[in-house]
Amino acid sequence: MRGFDRMRWAALASSLAAGLVGCGTQGAPQPPSLNLPDPVGDLSATRAGDRVTLAWTMPKKNTDKLPLKGDLPVRVCRKEGAGACETAGGDLKLPPGAEGTFTETLPPLLASNAPRSLSYFVELKNRNGRSAGLSNAAVVPAGEAPAPVSGLAAEMRRDGVALSWTSGPDADRPSVRLHRKLIASNPVAKSRQSPLAPPPEPVERNLLVSSCAEDARKESCRALDKSIRFGESYEYRAQRVLRVPLDGKTLELAGEISAPVRIAALDLFPPTVPTDLVAVATLGESGPETATETAIDLSWQPVPDLDLAGYAVYRREGDRDWQRISPAQPLPAPAFRDPQVRQGHTYSYAVTSIGQTGHESARSAEAQETVPAP
Repeated sequence: MRGFDRMRWAALASSLAAGLVGCGTQGAPQPPSLNLPDPVGDLSATRAGDRVTLAWTMPKKNTDKLPLKGDLPVRVCRKEGAGACETAGGDLKLPPGAEGTFTETLPPLLASNAPRSLSYFVELKNRNGRSAGLSNAAVVPAGEAPAPVSGLAAEMRRDGVALSWTSGPDADRPSVRLHRKLIASNPVAKSRQSPLAPPPEPVERNLLVSSCAEDARKESCRALDKSIRFGESYEYRAQRVLRVPLDGKTLELAGEISAPVRIAALDLFPPTVPTDLVAVATLGESGPETATETAIDLSWQPVPDLDLAGYAVYRREGDRDWQRISPAQPLPAPAFRDPQVRQGHTYSYAVTSIGQTGHESARSAEAQETVPAP
C-alpha cells in the first residue's frame, strides 16, 4: 500500500475509535423534569368549636431534589370516612419553605350529630397544575362540639389563682382545659430573686382539670392553679374537651375557647403560721477539753409556702411585752438557739414566718421552758 493510502486508513481508524469512545460516555437520554414539589409530610390539625386550623411546612425541593422557585398553588381538602376529598380551600399560593396555615368554619352537617373521623389533606401542584399527591392525613373529630365555657373568673389566694366557671349543660360533663399565658412580669419581684431562683416560666401553659360531674347540683366548677409565681400577671382562657374513641384512636373534641380573664398575682397575704414549736433548755458545762453554753434550743415545723423568706423568733419573760430576739434578716431554717438566758428563769417563745414581700404571719402558739439551776 502506498504511503498516501496508509495515511488515509490511519486517519479513518482514528476517527472510528473516537466515535466509539464518545458513544460510551453519553448514556441514556433523560426525561424532562416535571418540577413536582415534594408532598407535605407534617400536616397537623386542631379543632376548637366549629373551627378547624391546619398547619404545615412547604417543601423546598422538588421530587428531582432540585430547589423550587416561585409560589406554589395549594389545595386543602377534607373527607369523611372513605368518601371523596372535597375541596375546603384552593386559592392559596405559598413560597417554598414557608409555614402554611389554613382555618375554616365547618359546614353545619360536619359540626353536628355524633362524633366521627374527618381527615384533612394538603395537595401541592406545579406551575402546570399537575398534582404532587396528597399530604399525610390530619384527623379531627366531626360532630357536635362541647358547649363553650362561660362565666370564667379568677381570684387571687394565698396558695394560687382560684378559677371558676359556670357548670356546663352537657350530660357527660367533659373535662376543661385551662390555657394560661404569662403576660407581664414584676421587675421588683425579679430583683429579689436569688441566684438559686427557679428558671423562668414558660410563656404559655395548659392545665387540664376534671369536670364537676360528681355533684350535678353545683352551679359552678372550680380549679386552683398552684403553679403561679407571685409578682407575675397571667391571662386565662378555658374550653371544654371531650375525649372520643374513633377508628382505634382517642381524639379530642374541643369546644370554643372562652373570653380571657387577667389577674396580677400580687402577694398580699401573710405566710402560714408556724406550728409545733418546741423549746429545750441546755445547762452549760465546762471541762478541760470541751465547754458548752447555757441556752434554749428552739425548733418548729417548716412552713411550705412558696414565697417564704424565713422566720422570726420572739421571747418574753413573765407578763412583759414580746421582744424579737432573732436577727433582722429572716432565719432561713426552722431552728434557733437563744444563749441570752439565765439559770432558774422561765421564758416564753413564739415564732412567725415572713414572706418575700415582707408580710409577717401571726405568732405561733407559745412554748415555755425553764433553764435549770445548777
